[in-house]
Amino acid sequence: MREDIRQKLSIGPNKLEEINAVLLDPRIEIINQFLEVVNKYGSPEEINQKAKEAAALTNLLDLVRQKCPQYLEDLKWLEEKRDQRAFISIKDYRCKVLGDKADQMSFADDFAVTLEISATQYFPWVITIAKKAIEEQSLMPGRFIRVRKMKEQEEDGDLVAMAAAMQIIGASYVESLDTKGTDGSNIHLGGPETITGYFGGVGQPNEYALKWVDEFLYYYTHYGIRQVLNLNSGTILLGYLLHRIGIDIEFKISVFVGNDNPYAALWTLIGAKLFSRSDGSTPLVGFNWSNSVNNQTIELTAQVRKSLGLEDWVRFEHHITETWKSIVRQPYNRRNELIELARKVKNISAKHEGGDPEIEMTRGHPSDILDYFRDKNEVITSGDWDHLLINFIDKFEATNRTAHALTENGLSFIAAQNLHYYA
Repeated sequence: MREDIRQKLSIGPNKLEEINAVLLDPRIEIINQFLEVVNKYGSPEEINQKAKEAAALTNLLDLVRQKCPQYLEDLKWLEEKRDQRAFISIKDYRCKVLGDKADQMSFADDFAVTLEISATQYFPWVITIAKKAIEEQSLMPGRFIRVRKMKEQEEDGDLVAMAAAMQIIGASYVESLDTKGTDGSNIHLGGPETITGYFGGVGQPNEYALKWVDEFLYYYTHYGIRQVLNLNSGTILLGYLLHRIGIDIEFKISVFVGNDNPYAALWTLIGAKLFSRSDGSTPLVGFNWSNSVNNQTIELTAQVRKSLGLEDWVRFEHHITETWKSIVRQPYNRRNELIELARKVKNISAKHEGGDPEIEMTRGHPSDILDYFRDKNEVITSGDWDHLLINFIDKFEATNRTAHALTENGLSFIAAQNLHYYA
């Protein structure tokens, strides 16, 4: 009887035809408005070409020279240290952790966990942890999440310096566009301090979904910024549509979207599959799980992800640590659960949004997610610049504790791939 009922879940081809009829109907105004925004920047081929030229390292370094020449020496130093192989190799790191037995162990490279740190607000912080990684023979993360205001960092040159640094070290990274609830689009939010207002409607209401598309295309064509945070079902759909028409956008879905059970995740993955290209590619390169999920939810969804052919495309991004303040009840540390998960689930990342709880509780200024929304000048004048740097270093050290734990258990990780080579 159960199998008879299951058959009723089948979606007939006529339903797909009806969806296509809406998308292709020239009278459907919301699709017309979407295409008008795209048309401002050219054809998909022209847009991708602009982005490719903008993302070229030589172009980014020229922009650094124009906007923030003081960062050129840092970038040159980073390139030199990369070329000198000053950073620890994967083999040597494993020997450092395990000693002689490392040579006899087999590591689960197919299940490698991406080491992820958030939020990397300022370019100088990358140089700080790079120097620390060389000195301590520790690891640079393989993925960096950024939540700094786009216009602010565009003006002071941090945006292009970070883009160049990520190319140099071989790490993926995500920018967070300014078009979100805290920009005033959600009139019922007073600012980051009322962030719980997000649960009354995440901030791309009314015309702001199209503004998000416009903002993405601006940074994509001007700086080659390809991968951005996505936190609204409307802009998620628009991201799929951009990719579907040929624009090479990538996005990750924020924790604020609320993928907190396997059925929410199934809906997310159905959208990715429905709008994927003929080669199977999707712009959804990852999504953050809600902090409330357990391992079983992730394992069950991994089965669906694999069945849909999305295992290699869509990364599961899971918070291992969180900021001490303003987001979760503390203490919060999922490292032990990650060790179990990493034995079973491919293509996941270990996101470190805070230091380990026992470190955070000792800080005069522990990490606070509301710090992400502060202006740089206000951070400096308030005297909190050094505090926020310490918070970031705590996250870096938490990331390395996770790498150490994975290695101890015969598990693998992905660090910055141009720095930590296999040898």
